[in-house]
Amino acid sequence: MPFPVRYATRAPGWAPVGIGPDEAAVVIGVAAAERAALGTSARVVAWPPEDLGAALAAVDAELSRLDLEASRFRDDSGLSRVHREPGPVHQVSHGLAEAIAVALAAARWTGGLVDPTVGGALIALGYDRDFADLAPGPADGPGPLPGGPGPVPGWRLVTLVGTTLRLPAGVRLDLGATAKGLGSDRAAAAAHAACGRGGILISLGGDIAVAGLPPLGGWPVAVADSSGASSSGASSSGASSSGAGAPAQVVRLMAGALATSSVTARRWRRDGRSLHHILDPRTGWPADGPWRTVSAAAASCAEANAAATAAIVAGRDAEAWLAATGLPARLVAHDGAVRLLGGWPETSGGALPGPARGAWSW
Repeated sequence: MPFPVRYATRAPGWAPVGIGPDEAAVVIGVAAAERAALGTSARVVAWPPEDLGAALAAVDAELSRLDLEASRFRDDSGLSRVHREPGPVHQVSHGLAEAIAVALAAARWTGGLVDPTVGGALIALGYDRDFADLAPGPADGPGPLPGGPGPVPGWRLVTLVGTTLRLPAGVRLDLGATAKGLGSDRAAAAAHAACGRGGILISLGGDIAVAGLPPLGGWPVAVADSSGASSSGASSSGASSSGAGAPAQVVRLMAGALATSSVTARRWRRDGRSLHHILDPRTGWPADGPWRTVSAAAASCAEANAAATAAIVAGRDAEAWLAATGLPARLVAHDGAVRLLGGWPETSGGALPGPARGAWSW
C-alpha cells in the first residue's frame, strides 16, 4: 500500500512513491519519496515512516552541496572554477577535495580503467552540458567529430595534497564515475544521523547506499538491465538499481551499497555515430566490450560505482578483474546472457553477501 502523502509534503520537490506488497515492508512500515537531482532521479526510503521528512531535508542539503562542488555543468561549481583558473595549482573546498580524492582512489584501484581525466574526451564527443539538455537536441549533435578524442591525459598527472590540487593546463576532470556513488554514501549517512534511528536507503539514479538497520530480511532492491534512460523503477522497498522497463531480479541488501553501470542509458548521436557516456580512458571513445550492464555490491557506493564502471571498460577482462576484487557482481552481455560472480544470488529474492571491508580508501 502507498504510504500517506503527509510524510512527503514538508519537503518541496519530493513526490511520494508507493510501496509494493512486500511482507517485510508492510510489517515494519517504510515511506519513500523521489525527485529529480544531479541529472538523474533521487529516491529516499526511510523507516519508521514518520522519519521521512527529516531524512529528505538532510538529503537535500547533501545533494545541493555535491552539485555545487563537483558538477562540470554548473558555471558556479567548484570544479568549473578550477577549470577556469589559470595556472596548475588550485585551492579547493574540503568537499571537492574529497570528491577528487575518491576519483583518484578509484583510478588507482582500477588500474586506470576508471579515470577522472576523461572530461575533455566527453566534451569532444558532445557531452558538454547536462544530459537532460543534451538528449532533446538534434539527432546528430552539434557537428562532426574532430578526428576523435584519443587517449585521456591520465589520472597520474593529477595530484591532491589536502585541499591543494595540481592539475595540468587543459586537463578537464569529470567525476561522474564516482561522484554519484559518493553522493549516495554522504546522503545515507546524513539522513540516518538526522533521524537517529531506524534505517535509510538512498538511490541516485539506481546507485544505492543504506545506513542504519535494514528491514527484516534486508532491503529488497530490483536490479534491472537498463534499456533506456536511467531512472529508478519501483520494487517493494521503493528502490531500483537501474532503469525501468526490463525484467528485474530482486536482491536483498543488508548493508553497504549497490551500483549499476550500463551502456544502454545516456546515449546520443554525433556525426552519424551512436555514443554513450562510459569512456575507455585508453582510447577516449565509449567502451565497446561485451557487457551492456554491470551491477556490483561493495562496502560503499563510490566503490560499487567504480567497480561496475571498470568492468564495463575492462570488456573481456571484466570477469577476471571482478573475481580478483571478490565483489558480488551481475554482468549482462549484449545478447542478454547473465553472468554472476562473487556470491551474487542466483534466484530472485536472495540476499547479497555482507560487504567486506572497502577495497580502497581516500
